[in-house]
Amino acid sequence: MPYTLISSQPIYRGRAVGLRVDHVRLPDGQTADWEVVEHPGAVTLVPVDNEGRIWFVRQYRHSIARELLELPAGTLEPGEDPLLCASRELQEEIGMAAGRLQKLGNFYLAPGYSQEYMHLYMAADLTPSALPMDPDESMTVVQVPASEALHMAHDGRISDAKSLAALLLAAPHLPA
Repeated sequence: MPYTLISSQPIYRGRAVGLRVDHVRLPDGQTADWEVVEHPGAVTLVPVDNEGRIWFVRQYRHSIARELLELPAGTLEPGEDPLLCASRELQEEIGMAAGRLQKLGNFYLAPGYSQEYMHLYMAADLTPSALPMDPDESMTVVQVPASEALHMAHDGRISDAKSLAALLLAAPHLPA
């Protein structure tokens, strides 16, 4: 017997996420309630300049009450093409446009409780082209040589899951 959705109850609808509780029949016949964070999906980027540096952002994350070094990323608007979102987020977060955006893959960010699905792009041939940041964002752009960024991922200086997954998928494409 497969997993069967019995009912779904919306609990909260916010600007960026929603929360629902699904009542599910398990394959053994028992039932369980599972919380699901609803998210429209997102993009993350590995921007690499002509000097072989990866562009990160350092920003405060209220949920953990500290700043993190992360790759640029952003939430998809309803019905938005991930490639267009990637281009926009690059301009908003690091003030650059990409001459080339290469799709590297997709992944679920935290499927144990969220449906957020991320689209990963490598951005190259960067040129200045800024768009205004979102009003609730404040970040600092940080450039790190690609080889150092990979060391930072391994030694814990980069601890953001999307950035770690993106660096893993981008590693074969990065300059030595």
